[in-house]
Amino acid sequence: MNKKNFIKGTTLPVALFFTIATFAPAWGLQTASAAIEVVQQQSTIKGTVVDSQGEPIIGASVLAEGTSNGTITDIDGVFRINVRPGAKLKVSFIGYTDKKVVAKNDMKVILVEDVTALEEVEIVAYGTQKKVTMTGAIASVKGEELTRVSVGSVSNVLGGQMTGLTTVQYSGEPGADAAEIFIRGKATWENSSPLIQVDGVDRESMSDIDPNEIESISILKDASATAVFGIRGANGVILITTKRGKEGKAKISFTTSASVLMPTKMVEQASSYDYARFHNQMMSGDGKSALFSDGVIQKFADGSDPIRFPNIQWADYIMKSSTLQSQHNLNISGGTDKVRYFISAGAYTQGGLFSEFDLPYNLSYQYRRFNYRTNLDMDVTKTTTLSFNISGNVNNSDQPRTSQGSSGLIKNIYYSTPFRSAGFVDNKLVYSTADTHDDGLKLPFVGDIDPFTYYGSGATQTNNNSLNADLILNQNLDFLTKGLSFRLKGSYNSSFTVYKYMSGGTEMTYNPVLVDEGNVGLRPVDNSKYTDVSYTSGTGKSRDWYMEAGFNYNRSFGGHTVGGLLLYNQSKSYYPSTYSDIPKGYVGLVGRITYDWMNRYMAEFNVGYNGSENFAPDKRFSAFPAGSVGWLMSEEKFFQPLKSVVSFLKLRASFGLVGNDKPDRNAARFMYLADPYSVNLDKVIDRIYASGEAADAWGYLFGITSNTVTNGAREVSKNNPDVTWEKAFKRNYGIDINFFDDRLSATAEYYREHRWDILLRDGTAPGMLGFLTPYANLGEVNSWGWELSLKWNDKIGKNFRYWATMNLSYNQNKIIERKEAPQDNDYQYGKNHRIGSRSQYVFWRYYDESTPELYEKTFNRPFPTHSVVLENGDAVYVDLNGDRKIDANDMSYDYGFTDDPEYMIGLNLGFSWKNWEVNTQWTGAWNVSRMISDVFRQPFVSSAGSNAGGLLSYHLDHTWTPENPSQSAEYPRATQVNASNNYATSTLFEKDAKYLRLKTLQVAYNFQFPLMKKLGLTTCQLAFSGYNLLTFSPYLWGDPEATASNAPTYPLTKTYTLSLKLGF
Repeated sequence: MNKKNFIKGTTLPVALFFTIATFAPAWGLQTASAAIEVVQQQSTIKGTVVDSQGEPIIGASVLAEGTSNGTITDIDGVFRINVRPGAKLKVSFIGYTDKKVVAKNDMKVILVEDVTALEEVEIVAYGTQKKVTMTGAIASVKGEELTRVSVGSVSNVLGGQMTGLTTVQYSGEPGADAAEIFIRGKATWENSSPLIQVDGVDRESMSDIDPNEIESISILKDASATAVFGIRGANGVILITTKRGKEGKAKISFTTSASVLMPTKMVEQASSYDYARFHNQMMSGDGKSALFSDGVIQKFADGSDPIRFPNIQWADYIMKSSTLQSQHNLNISGGTDKVRYFISAGAYTQGGLFSEFDLPYNLSYQYRRFNYRTNLDMDVTKTTTLSFNISGNVNNSDQPRTSQGSSGLIKNIYYSTPFRSAGFVDNKLVYSTADTHDDGLKLPFVGDIDPFTYYGSGATQTNNNSLNADLILNQNLDFLTKGLSFRLKGSYNSSFTVYKYMSGGTEMTYNPVLVDEGNVGLRPVDNSKYTDVSYTSGTGKSRDWYMEAGFNYNRSFGGHTVGGLLLYNQSKSYYPSTYSDIPKGYVGLVGRITYDWMNRYMAEFNVGYNGSENFAPDKRFSAFPAGSVGWLMSEEKFFQPLKSVVSFLKLRASFGLVGNDKPDRNAARFMYLADPYSVNLDKVIDRIYASGEAADAWGYLFGITSNTVTNGAREVSKNNPDVTWEKAFKRNYGIDINFFDDRLSATAEYYREHRWDILLRDGTAPGMLGFLTPYANLGEVNSWGWELSLKWNDKIGKNFRYWATMNLSYNQNKIIERKEAPQDNDYQYGKNHRIGSRSQYVFWRYYDESTPELYEKTFNRPFPTHSVVLENGDAVYVDLNGDRKIDANDMSYDYGFTDDPEYMIGLNLGFSWKNWEVNTQWTGAWNVSRMISDVFRQPFVSSAGSNAGGLLSYHLDHTWTPENPSQSAEYPRATQVNASNNYATSTLFEKDAKYLRLKTLQVAYNFQFPLMKKLGLTTCQLAFSGYNLLTFSPYLWGDPEATASNAPTYPLTKTYTLSLKLGF
């Protein structure tokens, strides 16, 4: 399927924006004219609208109930409206409670401030803003939405909660199951991760935060919201705000939950019987002799000899069907008028799915974490507040000690034949043998890969202790000028890790042998023996600090509100991965000015000025400005006739520049310096060393003996003195609109981003250079998309309330320049395609006798030769360049999708009735695909070869065969002779991975019983919840979110949880 860009340029959003702005007054005036015509015979009622202090309210809406007849107050708070005396009027204004009054002459209406509306703010960079006057693209979610299900990482429940946020959970490994997060998709190749801040301080991830500590999470999407972060905000920003205490009696909250975890989906393997028959069929198709004898096949069929001829589904044997998880939290909050506090402690444990088989150490990917937090606010004086936050966690995990990680272990399960081993027999590990037994039966092979790779390889126990401490001083400076304040903040973060490595602890292994009267005995495998457990250890550490100092200004003058921010910040990180002896630092200035008039016309200007160590002194600093404007159209006089239907309408637009200084996740440093050298290399170039030492073989011999080595040196990399910032210019157009007295609210956004000077290596340089080309500002990408959010909240009767939210996002991008190696055809370049597009052959059909003639009729060109002589059932590809042969020049980027979905949807549905409450969250994605490869693509393949690996049961019924020569088969003819053709990377193996998933479900009952008051209980809730409970997807090779390809992952899990929440 060809990918097309349906929305290009800014013509559409700009036209819509200014069309609404231009013609809305006309629409309003026409409606108003009609209304005046109807009521022209009625009396003119005059009145005044004031606040509780008697000050006139300018622009208040006055609407005759049940009609479109309305007006707004003037600069003195006076209104005139044509209605009969005694008619009912509805008077409203942003930030005040609506009031219904009876019309009479010279009436005076007093509006009371709506505390809830006034306090409705959004967390923004370095502060807060009133939601009604916000002009940037910001979305947020409350903490209670994140605790309905028990999960190890907060990121796993964010998907679908907010527009513009894409989450993909690739792995379910305990302690490493956090979803990867993108804000508005990918706009560059390597480093597309957003900046994450907790209480205003940078954090590497959010995976180790207890969800019970979180007050809210906001995502900043456009340049207006992120420009103040300068170089760190190019990919968007996630702001996590933790809970704080409030004045009042101490409130105690305790939650506890127990969960059962099960894999969402495991790919089924073929049985030994099916394996042998399918293998013989493949050999026959290749014109070769069958390897599995009838006697062996019969043994597999009847299962009469399970030790010599076993049949084991390794995914079921090695992995458990379920494991346990628990989560507990206790927090206390409260305070006096001088001191406020929030204290929290939480514990989380998650078991692993790998069986341990009685080894003397844990290797089942278990994970345990203890979180703690104290947030303290103290009013030292009437104008001075001192805040102190201390938090951290202690976590430890157990996992097998292998170089492959969980992905490699899962892969080995699928690489293994079902007869590789009989498993444990009488507590003895038995491996099959290809020797001929006394009855003449023998296995032709047992398989290339051992499914028990992790057994006896040892285990790694990781213990980590993290500490985060913040100290904040807020000083009110009203004595200098009203509205001015000063803020000073310092933060210190440290982490220390101890690794404990264990190996050994295995028993002898055995082979089966046929003894007297057909009985099967066990013979020790040569050189196998018991091994003692041995221990080694290692350590790791990290440390960083951050400080900021700034002035904030916020003041109202009549209808004018002016705000300002001027802030300096600096950070330093120790022990970075590159040049670990040299700390890494950032420094910057932040400026912001905001203005609004009567909450109706808004403007904002932001600028971030940052410096980076990666660039030369004359290129090190750069400014990143952004601006935004907003118009609350619903407060205009001409809009009043529409207020009965459209209760709120705001238009927004923003423009700005952001930057990036990191070309990859490994954070290359000092890219401008002279080429670095590695020195004191004492390995000799003509000797054989381990692979890790070979790169240092630059020493040489001097003199007549071979024992004197003169140390050498080598050039490590090439650098570029002219390297400088990546830059991205972002535009955003938004509309916020509410209907039916705010019961239905909607937000729509359209955005574009042009990113240039992207840091990458020049692919046009010839490979004979002998070194990697340096990073340079060579790349260019355009990205664009739209977002739609709908929220409905209503009530039926006294006891039934229901709500529904839909968040829909679309994101697209196109590579403008990437400096790729020269190619002959445009379709061979990633250029002009989406980031992540795949180079692949275009599969047409399976070969049969009619194929050449049909090809010529279809494509009006001769049938091309392929790399092999085609047999019936082999894959036929399209000759894209017309040279009558299929080769690398026919591989194209034009087809299919990528691993990152273009569309994401979230549906949140729920209701409450009396003491019951039900919440569901559905997430979905489409225009997304997975390229299956390795054993998921080719039968009998493994990392060691292509003849004795694993086989999926899905191959059995979905492969082209002479008996079932279907053109709709998922796999071509099974073959080894023509494997290079049939299993080449092509559109045949790019599989649709769209899905709709019931991400979370909670059914809760809130108890109300007489003893609660005596016990001091304010809340007693019992809930059942689930996570990843139901998935609809055409994808059959595992979970559609995970990557079941050449790197299959630890399976994602579905979770069933029973929880109790108590409040005192």
